[in-house]
Amino acid sequence: MKKKILKTTALLSTIAFAGVLVACSNASQNSDSGSKELTVYVEEQYKPFIEEAAKTFEKESGTKVSIKTGDQLTGLDNLSLDNQSGEVVDVMMAPYDRIGSLGNDGQLAEVSLDEGSKADDTTKKLVTAADGNIYGAPAVIETLVLYYNKDLLPEAPKTFEEVEKLAEDPAYNFEGEAGKNTAFLADWVNFYYAYGLLSGNGGYVFGKDGTDAKDIGLANDGSIKGLEYAKTWYEKWPKGMQDQKGAANLIESQFQDKKTAAVIDGPWKATAFKDAGLNYGVATIPSLPGGSNYEAFAGGKAWVIPVASKNIDGAQEFLNFLTSTDQQKAFYDKNHEVPANTEARKYAVDSKDELANAVVKQFDSAQPMPSISEMSTVWDPAATMLFEAVSGKKAPKAATDDAVKLIKDSIDQKFGE
Repeated sequence: MKKKILKTTALLSTIAFAGVLVACSNASQNSDSGSKELTVYVEEQYKPFIEEAAKTFEKESGTKVSIKTGDQLTGLDNLSLDNQSGEVVDVMMAPYDRIGSLGNDGQLAEVSLDEGSKADDTTKKLVTAADGNIYGAPAVIETLVLYYNKDLLPEAPKTFEEVEKLAEDPAYNFEGEAGKNTAFLADWVNFYYAYGLLSGNGGYVFGKDGTDAKDIGLANDGSIKGLEYAKTWYEKWPKGMQDQKGAANLIESQFQDKKTAAVIDGPWKATAFKDAGLNYGVATIPSLPGGSNYEAFAGGKAWVIPVASKNIDGAQEFLNFLTSTDQQKAFYDKNHEVPANTEARKYAVDSKDELANAVVKQFDSAQPMPSISEMSTVWDPAATMLFEAVSGKKAPKAATDDAVKLIKDSIDQKFGE
């Protein structure tokens, strides 16, 4: 009886071991099969580039690349559900300001930055989360610049003192509001646009390079100084500039109607100005009173890998390929967006593209936007702070103190232990 039991046990062990071998073999085959396929999700505007890139990558790696198109932000908003369902794509794009929070929330896979990506310190910070892990491969850099009408200005102003003199010209007086002038306009009731004023004077959002949410610098002397300067402009500008929803449209229409000589805006506005037939130039934003730089947020986009990708190794290989100098040059040629790769960035500058040159120069003094999740609590209180300060509803110090208190309370409520 004992021998029968031993024989039966041995037989069952053999069968079980064989089953393990079959399972391992199947897993290996599935992994092997998965490693030869990738799905990439991009906005329609990037499809021509990604199609060409995919063809080259397929020849070099043997990996077939499928392409899906759709709205970038919608894709990111759906990422949690897609990761859970297992129907997620393998590679997609994300703005830098979404990467840290998505990484911290477990929606993105960690990536490594290939030496060939030629990423600089600023772009590395933009894809690094508070935990120190990297969740994206930098693709594009963006920051605010100065657009000016070449028919109205022979050259771009280099200091805000020059801009102030420009605003004394009655040719730019605003019809219907006595004493108001639109020679220069900027959407400084929008925190993204106004941040350079605050940071250029020593203000900041979070301490330790944007990673310490307990240290909020929006009520320090530098922030208050920036708000006080902004307020002097709102005393010159039409009432509509205080409208947080309508100010952007007012700025665009005034500039396109040649009633404004210079505006602060992003590289995404260039197409609209070109389509409007404007003879415009692009330059760095003038230096602030006192000589400091206008330190706008550094922004842009990176390639990311959803955490539930079925082919993370292949996706990483594709990221290395997309961020190489040759592919970053090709991306610039197709889309005219400034590459993150520093070698390809030089290629864009050498092409004599005025917009690319301005973005690259301005990016040198730009500050990486905090990538920690607590940044989500900043936008609304900061917008209220700006409106209350520039409209005169509150003194700048009171407006900043109230905003910081509200941000701290929101952080405690959402992220407190």
